[in-house]
Amino acid sequence: MPHVHIRHFPKDVTPEQLAAFDEAVTSAVTEAFDVGEDVVSISLEPVAPEDWNDLVVTDIAARRELLLKAPGYWDGA
Repeated sequence: MPHVHIRHFPKDVTPEQLAAFDEAVTSAVTEAFDVGEDVVSISLEPVAPEDWNDLVVTDIAARRELLLKAPGYWDGA
């Protein structure tokens, strides 16, 4: 606890970019939840653009009450 799962379009990311991302997310999570970094887990799931609506948008819509931040284009439908 806590676990952060991020779905995104496929993208080549360097090991340095991943390390910086890991550090930034871990720092934000440990601060927000007042936990040590040893209990934080982060997963990245690439989703092809053609699958985005079926896999991600439908999940967001079904659980919109859990959204901390909605995308700017989101109409909530």
